[in-house]
Amino acid sequence: MDLNIIWFVLITVLFTGFLFLEGFDYGVGILHLFVAKEDWERRAVMNSIGPVWDGNEVWMITAGGAMFAAFPHWYATLFSGFYLALFLMLAALIFRGVSFEFRSKSENPQWRKIWDISFFAGSLIPALLWGVAFANIVRGLAIDAKMNYIGTFWDLLNPYGLVGGLATLTLFTLHGATYLALKTEGVIRDRARAIGQKVFFASLVFALAFVAYSAVETDMFKGTMLAGIVAVLAGLAIVLVFVMMKSGKDGMAFLMSSLAVVFVTLSLFMTLFPRVMVSSLDAKYSLTIYNASSSPYTLKVMFIVALIFTPLVLLYQGWTFYIFRKRITQDTHMEY
Repeated sequence: MDLNIIWFVLITVLFTGFLFLEGFDYGVGILHLFVAKEDWERRAVMNSIGPVWDGNEVWMITAGGAMFAAFPHWYATLFSGFYLALFLMLAALIFRGVSFEFRSKSENPQWRKIWDISFFAGSLIPALLWGVAFANIVRGLAIDAKMNYIGTFWDLLNPYGLVGGLATLTLFTLHGATYLALKTEGVIRDRARAIGQKVFFASLVFALAFVAYSAVETDMFKGTMLAGIVAVLAGLAIVLVFVMMKSGKDGMAFLMSSLAVVFVTLSLFMTLFPRVMVSSLDAKYSLTIYNASSSPYTLKVMFIVALIFTPLVLLYQGWTFYIFRKRITQDTHMEY
């Protein structure tokens, strides 16, 4: 296994970790207006991810930084082609982050309503756009011989891309419901369980539709078919989420929704490999882990740095989750 493959695997791990962690953050934000009615309930929902949400987003920054350093042509083509979509996502994330800090600055109900809506919209938009982005990457984009994306933003909103967006939107919402059921008590937990069981049906439908569509639009089920098998496992995990939620096993339900997110992400990267972006104009224009990579020396130095610091980061984040592992109740100190 050469360094190009190793770095592709590492970036896959970073995006998988990011979508697993930030996925339930998005889901909590989307469900915020539905599982919480009273003011203290909405503060409790925000507090369920308050200590960890910003750390979860660091995984995205790290993945982007690793992509920039290891595969600069991938980074350049991706960020130029998805410029408007990424701008919309960034704007949504800014309003979402600000809502944590600003919501409790005033007792005015209208003020808090504005930031509640910002928290909701700032979670929904990225949850949708990540699916659109990944679907288009594996389906293929108008990339020319110079590794430039020559399409438009509207080309990204094709039927396959939108199905992918709805698949991630509903999956993250389900993931957020299992997290809230695990992290809260009383009425919030009951509502999260009830809504999660309803969201399950939408999530399963869009997941199956995306897998079926992928069989037509991509090469997911060609070659070794390993990516297709992993995608099917994701669907099975979604079914088990419903079973566990019906049984009141919140921990197992969260584990199953986590596995569903992980399997979906892995299936997409498996479909790509050894490419990193597929060209719909000509297969030879596709970006691969070799024609889009940095020099071997750069990959080697970065690998040494990653070996040193990655375990430290994982230990710190694990410690954070351990410290804030208790359920959120009405008596829990509220900050947001």
